[in-house]
Amino acid sequence: MKKNVALVLSSGGARGLAHIGAIEELEQRSFCITSISGCSMGALIGGMYAAGKLKEVKDWMLKLDKKKMFSLTDFSFSLNHVVKGTKVMDALKEIVPDVNIEDLPIPYTAVATDWNSGQEIIFRSGSLYEAIRASISIPLFLDPVRKGEMLLVDGGLVNALPLNRIARKKGDILVGVNVSTHNYKEEQSFFEMIERKKIKKSLPPFISERLITFQEGLGLNYLTLLSRTISIMLEQNTRQQILISKPDIIVQVPMCRYGIFDFDKTAQISLIGMNKMREALTEYEQSHSSIWNKIKFLSNRL
Repeated sequence: MKKNVALVLSSGGARGLAHIGAIEELEQRSFCITSISGCSMGALIGGMYAAGKLKEVKDWMLKLDKKKMFSLTDFSFSLNHVVKGTKVMDALKEIVPDVNIEDLPIPYTAVATDWNSGQEIIFRSGSLYEAIRASISIPLFLDPVRKGEMLLVDGGLVNALPLNRIARKKGDILVGVNVSTHNYKEEQSFFEMIERKKIKKSLPPFISERLITFQEGLGLNYLTLLSRTISIMLEQNTRQQILISKPDIIVQVPMCRYGIFDFDKTAQISLIGMNKMREALTEYEQSHSSIWNKIKFLSNRL
């Protein structure tokens, strides 16, 4: 007997590739995803799954390398964004043609933010790609989506893990996958280690030692402070959403070794998502083992 799941996928850039592995683990464990909602990268992966083309999209992503990623980057000379985002959307449309959300096999929801009003915008109908494109529009990086009087940007600004927007049916297990959780101390230590190795490899010892000492003395700078501040705000919002919505299963996927633009690391990142989902499902099933045994007993008698 299959167990029904209402699945919610968080924002997180390339870290959201972990959602692919999480979905694969659910299917391997005979869970049936009856509805799906997502924000930013979670909206993209969720949309591809809802359209029945996640495997094809994963196969395409597995072939991405830095050269291919660069060829898909259509730089802009605009003052409010760096990348137009048209090339990557067109590439995806070659694999998965656009479709109206209401025509998908399962209920799908994506969230975006109206930059003009600060309001959360919920997509449950209309063009699938319009919803995805709006939800992934990282401010100042991707070109915002203009819709009427609205200027739509990344949904992560208001609801990075939209547990409260899922079209959940009675009896469905509410599962959230959060790839935006952070271990800031571990992340900082890891990237500092990588930076030291690069410096030592490329410069003579007497110069590299001085440079490393100088960098360590700088500590936090404007960019790291801004990035960390945004991350903390998003994480706190997500924690509040988890407390309010009380999902049956929450899969926390911290990934200090991968950044939001590591789209050439699909295999590694999706495997992390699969392993974390496996751990969460095992823990959940063990805590509900008596219930599952009763379900199996009754299903065998039918």
